[in-house]
Amino acid sequence: MQEERLAKERKFHDNWASTIEVDGIRVADYFEACTAPENRFLLKQMGDITDKYLLDLGCGAGENSVYFAKKGARCVASDYSPGMVEVAVKLAEANGVKIEGKVMDAMALEFPDNTFDVVYASNLLHHLPNPKLAIREMHRVLKPGGKACFWEPLKHNPVINVYRRMATEVRTEDEMPLDINIVNFVQSLYSKTNYDAFWLATLWIFLQFYLIEKVDPNKERYWKKIIVEEERLKPLYMRLEKLDALVKKLPLMKRFAWNLAVVATK
Repeated sequence: MQEERLAKERKFHDNWASTIEVDGIRVADYFEACTAPENRFLLKQMGDITDKYLLDLGCGAGENSVYFAKKGARCVASDYSPGMVEVAVKLAEANGVKIEGKVMDAMALEFPDNTFDVVYASNLLHHLPNPKLAIREMHRVLKPGGKACFWEPLKHNPVINVYRRMATEVRTEDEMPLDINIVNFVQSLYSKTNYDAFWLATLWIFLQFYLIEKVDPNKERYWKKIIVEEERLKPLYMRLEKLDALVKKLPLMKRFAWNLAVVATK
């Protein structure tokens, strides 16, 4: 069953990779846009990554690896999809940096213990049959004092869950958004854990896409659209983000956010 699920994930992402044009990817936006709060949070926690040995797990099209390489890190871009690894290497070449591409299972990393200064993953764990195993592997390959940095969708928000039921063609059928209690598991492994959750009131933007702008969720990936159209969305997003900051202070509200971001120190 696990091998079948991974094979479907690989096929889906290989097919997606075949449609990606690297020339149109603005790498910095995925970390510096106002609509990328998860990565902005992670960057603050990571600190200076110059000359750090960094593993980008589930690298996708390589935006993360290329961004970190531009900041001076030595990056390995790994993904279970050979197509995505190929795209990531092409994106690095287009941006004048070098990364090392590896096709690899995040639940069985082909690296020795204590190898990396940083392990980064975005939108990876919810695609895996056993996310906890991948978190253990991240811990294993990190050097003492190294940081595991990841962000993932949560399963608790009803608005996002309706979106997931509609957007069936741009998502894999087996993916499972995480329970916020995954933080407890991370805390049991790592010496220090910082986390935050994002997109509560700001999820109005998704409703705007669907209800007002009539954007077909199976024709455009909303989570890409918020990055690509950051300039247009910024005034609305910034107002809603201030409301999010207040809402998150209420008991149990973080669990209803769309995404969770975690930085854990070994």
